[in-house]
Amino acid sequence: MRKIIHCDCDCFYAAVEMRDHPQWRGRPLAVGGRGRRGVLTTCNYEARRFGIRSAMATSIALQQCPHLLVVPPRFAQYKQASQQIHQIFQRYTQEIEPLSLDEAYLDVSECRMFSGSATRIAESIRRQVKKEVGIVVSAGVAPNKFLAKIASDWQKPDGLFVITPEQVDAFVRQLTVEKLHGVGSVTARKLKEQGLHTCADIRLRKEPDMVKAFGKFGKHLYLLAHGTDDRPVRTQRERKSLSVERTFSDDLPGLDSVQDAIKGLLDELKQRIQRYQSSLSVPCKMTGLVVKLKFNDFTQTTAEKSGEIKLDDLSSPLYIQLIAEAFQRGRRPVRLVGLGVRFKPTSAALGEQLRLPGV
Repeated sequence: MRKIIHCDCDCFYAAVEMRDHPQWRGRPLAVGGRGRRGVLTTCNYEARRFGIRSAMATSIALQQCPHLLVVPPRFAQYKQASQQIHQIFQRYTQEIEPLSLDEAYLDVSECRMFSGSATRIAESIRRQVKKEVGIVVSAGVAPNKFLAKIASDWQKPDGLFVITPEQVDAFVRQLTVEKLHGVGSVTARKLKEQGLHTCADIRLRKEPDMVKAFGKFGKHLYLLAHGTDDRPVRTQRERKSLSVERTFSDDLPGLDSVQDAIKGLLDELKQRIQRYQSSLSVPCKMTGLVVKLKFNDFTQTTAEKSGEIKLDDLSSPLYIQLIAEAFQRGRRPVRLVGLGVRFKPTSAALGEQLRLPGV
């Protein structure tokens, strides 16, 4: 039985700003752009009481909370704080899977500190991060990654929630389908259309029935609904995709202007792909293209195309059709355009290279 801790810093960027500027504590604060096209990256809990949230347009946030303090991001400071936090993690285990600057899984199954108590290890981590870095971390402790992540959010902010092996069955039964890993709004709606609102509902179905209704993802849902998640903590994470995007100072009025705007984005995307590929011992294969459009009413859509593509062949015409497809769904001025690619995992590429003829 694994012992997994999921650590998640509370409103990380805002927390760093309040740490470095104590006079800002206790007032609604957000980190993001202040311009007409500004967007918030995060906000503190005082701001959330006014309905402020990440990815919200700054102009809308200021309408909801006129006294909101919006400060520009300082990524160098956030990265430094993240490095300090990860150095603390390494005192307890080397089995660390970073998810972002402010979030990580830790496998402490082999840690002998505190007599092997994952709960006391989590308490110690939270205490040391607060003392040494000045940041509050919420943590979840559970036998697997799926439940540990849910647990870390269960008593936010500044919370520690533990799900013991004996508690797994009862805890999972009452979870809504929105809590399941990989379930977004579309999948949640489809589940509810079939009368599946909680994990207890899914448990009433047989695994083949879930697979028939939802494909391979149906098996994933079936296992999670029974509290089963065998994913290991991976110390090295592989990219599944890479993208760039740009919010324009003035809305792009029509399809032609959107298509004309992608050249600079495409050059930036190629540069990022080259940097990423050069960091790998075995280059990743690109297996698909992605386009994202956000319209002037803040609705957004994506369009994708599968198929292997080489970096030298990556060109504007490949994205033109996808942009047209995405634009037809909104037919409104566009404020943001994003271009991306999907990768085939390096491990899969290695498997192909090692396969013998006829095997």
